[in-house]
Amino acid sequence: MSDANPIDTAKCPVHAPADHPKVKPAKVGVLLANLGTPDSTDYWPMRRYLSEFLSDKRVVDYPSWKWQPILQLIILSKRPFSSGAAYKSIWNEEANESPLLTITKQQTKAMKASLAKVYGDDVIVDFCMRYGNPSTESKVKEMIAAGCQKILFFPLYPHYAGATSATANDQFFRALMKEKWQPIARTVEPYFEDTAYIDALAKSIEAAYAKADKKPEILVCSYHGVPQRYLMEGDPYHCQCQKTTRLLKERLGWDDTQIITTFQSKFGPEEWLQPYTVEEVARLAEKGKTNIAVCAPAFSADCIETLEEINEEIKESFEHAGGEHFTYIPCLNDDAAHIDALSGIVQRNLQGWLD
Repeated sequence: MSDANPIDTAKCPVHAPADHPKVKPAKVGVLLANLGTPDSTDYWPMRRYLSEFLSDKRVVDYPSWKWQPILQLIILSKRPFSSGAAYKSIWNEEANESPLLTITKQQTKAMKASLAKVYGDDVIVDFCMRYGNPSTESKVKEMIAAGCQKILFFPLYPHYAGATSATANDQFFRALMKEKWQPIARTVEPYFEDTAYIDALAKSIEAAYAKADKKPEILVCSYHGVPQRYLMEGDPYHCQCQKTTRLLKERLGWDDTQIITTFQSKFGPEEWLQPYTVEEVARLAEKGKTNIAVCAPAFSADCIETLEEINEEIKESFEHAGGEHFTYIPCLNDDAAHIDALSGIVQRNLQGWLD
């Protein structure tokens, strides 16, 4: 791990016999977690990634006997090609990695610097992915090996959903199940209404509007969708998204005509949360709203769903319906205001461990 001291500082505990296993000085780990990324855009890496993702019962909860034959024999025979092409259109060729991986590394580096100002070298900061690499299990092992006796696990999803926050936490706890000496563990709550997060969002929108040649007529807040059934079964995601939009509107001092909530990335035959972004932007254009902006508050970092789906597919739907000016407002990524917000959330969650 990059934060671990290269000098072996492990010592035999005081009063223990000489042959007692050495123990590292106690540290606190902060493990940031994001969705995941394929290792490359080629067929087999894409297939492995998609198979892991779409086999997660938190993501697709159909019975395995029904879903796995469809997934393995039909979907994964074709989808790795189309998904690979989509990833290729946004791939970071210089680093040979996905933008999500590049940005998460940048966020982690910024968080290390921010938290070091508060805690010095008492805190180790790293990141993992729920699907693909670096895996959650590998990073948990690294943190424990580096002496972390307490770990704060931070899924980088502002809004809770079973298919995002919950499955990330599941994987974290599965990793802990394999450890002889489990660290004390905490998970970070969703931060969809955190004042600093809302303020960072607002500042990014104000900056984008200030740069625009012509002020957008409406802001579309596009959130990743989930099946409508999940809402009816108790998942709070839809309500949390709606609250983020409301708080953002209030922070910007806007009225209801200037901002709307939509949902993207529908997959499969079920009805998902509506309105669907791809259809709503076309309706806006047909109604004469030819100059719009789109942001993605549910994503902490730009990824395939923002760089390719929003800024290519959804933009194309808008323009085909008569839209003229489409402004995509990037995710907060490693913006200083975003890092300050995330750092503040971490510091609150470390209270009682490090004060």
